[in-house]
Amino acid sequence: MTRPRSDMAFDGLMVSVSGVRGRVGEALTPEVVATFAAAFGAWASRHGNRRVVVGRDSRVSGPMFTRIVHGALESVGCTVIDIGMVPTPTIQLAVEHHHAAGGLGITASHNPIEWNALKFIGPSGLFLSAAEGAEMRALLDTGIPRATWDQLGTIEQDDEAIARHIAQLLALPWLDVEGIRARRFRVALDCCHGAGSAIMPQLLTELGCEVYAINMDADGRFHRPPEPVAENLGELEALVRATHAHVGFATDPDVDRLALVLDDGRAPGEDYTLAFAARTVLRHRPGPVVTNLSTSKVVSDVAAEMGVPFHFAKVGEVNVALAMREAGATIGGEGNGGVILPDMHLGRDAPVGAALMLQLMHEENRPLSELVAARPRYVIVKDKLDRPDAALDAVYDALRGAFPDASADTQDGLRLDWADRWVHLRPSGTEPIVRVIAEAPSDREARALIAQARAPLAALA
Repeated sequence: MTRPRSDMAFDGLMVSVSGVRGRVGEALTPEVVATFAAAFGAWASRHGNRRVVVGRDSRVSGPMFTRIVHGALESVGCTVIDIGMVPTPTIQLAVEHHHAAGGLGITASHNPIEWNALKFIGPSGLFLSAAEGAEMRALLDTGIPRATWDQLGTIEQDDEAIARHIAQLLALPWLDVEGIRARRFRVALDCCHGAGSAIMPQLLTELGCEVYAINMDADGRFHRPPEPVAENLGELEALVRATHAHVGFATDPDVDRLALVLDDGRAPGEDYTLAFAARTVLRHRPGPVVTNLSTSKVVSDVAAEMGVPFHFAKVGEVNVALAMREAGATIGGEGNGGVILPDMHLGRDAPVGAALMLQLMHEENRPLSELVAARPRYVIVKDKLDRPDAALDAVYDALRGAFPDASADTQDGLRLDWADRWVHLRPSGTEPIVRVIAEAPSDREARALIAQARAPLAALA
């Protein structure tokens, strides 16, 4: 049994329910990656099942960290099932397929190019809960049990993970594959040099789409901020207009988030992905909807129209997934473009989101721009600032006192709600910042909420 060296510092890492993230060569070093990967392998295989799935996104540091992860897992006796460069949801599905003890995704999701991360997946295909993560990290203090020479792990290769992902998606009983194929939708696609290029063109071709793609070299050299928010999608908007596409799809580097560009060449915001996905699914399978607290009212409005229960969960995919499982939800996800369809698996999945959008377009037989125009009008504003050293409780108390007429939800920071607007403050789990998000009928009103929320935060700076 070995213990981390006493001089091994983890300062600068973001350790959260999302995994372990850091800037490559700074907080995230080979030594750190090896230590956390070995701890995860030892934790995952504690009941005797030693199979661990490993996959990565397209980041430049990905191949290096993959080799390190392989060795670390072998050192604790794991059988590594490597599936290569794939979407994160493909890793989750592969864990289920192989009945593995867990999975390890080497990806920093939407973070900038200098970041990478480890995402820890349990045997159910879900990311580790807070309690499971704490149990795994305890091995960093108590010691990681290493394998002797005759019990070292091995490496296997699985090259069919993406093919299985697509086949499982196309087999959804209420996805009208032949009907979608007959429509011959024109789709503009931007994978931002991420792992989306490994799955999205094939999926869209299988669905009969005419695909116009940009930024498909999966080399991890993001030429723009990789987060698929509206302000980063100018190239895709232009491509939609130039090709007269019916829709534009943008994925983040690990392909668990999907953003839309409408047929008029306008990105409406990532929340519409989940709103439209919910509208599609609830027609076929009515049931509860679960989203995180930073999600637009466009999603809860759909649930209200369909007459189904709606629930909030803490931000973080595993938090939403666990809340969905508890509520028996039909669909859910996060307002950042992350669609979770339990009929597929309890994980955010951009390919699922894309298929649901095409199904909606097929069923509605009218442009997405018309569907957006028919929805209540909201403007969502997302802001962030450096996280102060002081605790945020005083900020929350000040805001609740300033807005006694608002309903307050404190399960994840503070969300204040009114009939037609809301504001949410929470410390990020992936970056050293505080996120401040507000939504209202107009940009001016949303920004006013942001300003009011920032005031007590500024006092702590």
